[in-house]
Amino acid sequence: MVTITEFARAIQMALKSNGLIVFGYKETKRAVLLGKAKLIVVAANAPPEMKKELRYYAKLSNIPVYEFPDTNTSLGAISGKPFSVAALAVINPGQSNIVELIREELESKGEVS
Repeated sequence: MVTITEFARAIQMALKSNGLIVFGYKETKRAVLLGKAKLIVVAANAPPEMKKELRYYAKLSNIPVYEFPDTNTSLGAISGKPFSVAALAVINPGQSNIVELIREELESKGEVS
């Protein structure tokens, strides 16, 4: 199981190592629709409609979706942003292992093939 600390370390490494992460629902949706996203992260308290729509488009593109087990405020703080973040998309993980880490987590739960 991926802990919040491991997740935070991986996100911060992606941001520091010239990785590319887009923040917010609209930017995340755009990255998914264009096929650029490698991973989607959605906060636990994000609106259900938002989660449903992002999961739908991600499934069409075979992109893993991870539900962050804490609030959007915590997700924003972990990402180094002074605002809440309901959704984010990892486009380029840089030197971070965030995509592999989450993919392993989802595979262990049987959510990704």
